[in-house]
Amino acid sequence: MKKIAKYDIDVASNINSADILIVFGSDNTVLKALHKLGFKYKVLGISLGSSAGFLTETTIENMDIVFEKIEGGRYRIEKCNVIKAIIDDEKTYRAVNDIAIFPYKSATLMEYELWVDEEFIWRDHADGLIIATPLGSTAYSMSAGGPIILSKTNVFALTPVNSLDPSRRPLIIPSESIIELMNIKSRVSVEAVIDGIDRIKVNESISISKNSSIISFIKIEGISPIHSRLYRKVKLAEELIEMPPSAKLVFKVLEYEGPLTQKDIVEKTLLSPRTVRYALNILGKRGLIKDIPNLRDVRQKLYYTNI
Repeated sequence: MKKIAKYDIDVASNINSADILIVFGSDNTVLKALHKLGFKYKVLGISLGSSAGFLTETTIENMDIVFEKIEGGRYRIEKCNVIKAIIDDEKTYRAVNDIAIFPYKSATLMEYELWVDEEFIWRDHADGLIIATPLGSTAYSMSAGGPIILSKTNVFALTPVNSLDPSRRPLIIPSESIIELMNIKSRVSVEAVIDGIDRIKVNESISISKNSSIISFIKIEGISPIHSRLYRKVKLAEELIEMPPSAKLVFKVLEYEGPLTQKDIVEKTLLSPRTVRYALNILGKRGLIKDIPNLRDVRQKLYYTNI
């Protein structure tokens, strides 16, 4: 075991023997690390940007303060629910933020039946559906009009996306419930997008419920108040609501998977190059994205979110 310089904090020589997982990067970096390494660690996310996210507790500028507090035991553990999805009664997948069910091609309708605890709720035609944890309620779900849920609340949010029926509003569902989407149909294949990372084909049904294990995040009091993060997210959501669907889609793809080139965005969204250029122009003018030269090909730019 080695020590972190200046602090009495041991660094594990083997990831399997670690107690705390420190991830440097964005919220998306934290999600990718968890999906690769598992959910058994106490997680501390440190943003490399100018502000913390919802999975990154603080910025790298505050790292010394954070490590001092960890060394002195001045932190708390916040335990959060994880959701699991069983697709077509076969393989099981887990998500920290959300599971989004969408047709493979954007702006394509899907039909489905929604059941909760074996009770029929509705049949709907929509662009998709998002089931989010409280942590994930400030991510994709919020951009689609879903509610903000405080992290300690034992519920899930279910948000229809662009339903043809205006009565299909977001639902708050107890975390102990079993959510089932059945008789899923579309003119193209339908996918379950797990935390914006894995895309799994759904043939007919998907069952979603609370995972038996939870995930623990390290929280440092007074470093990055939750109200300031919520305010930034609300302002962002207000801007996105006024934008065309193509700009919303491009932004969400960049938020989950960026930085990306224009060609990457076209491939991932299935939008035309002209539509992607239009969306990038709108997002750039609003200051929601930035670009940097692609070092692998200086003729191209890499686009990323500026939040």
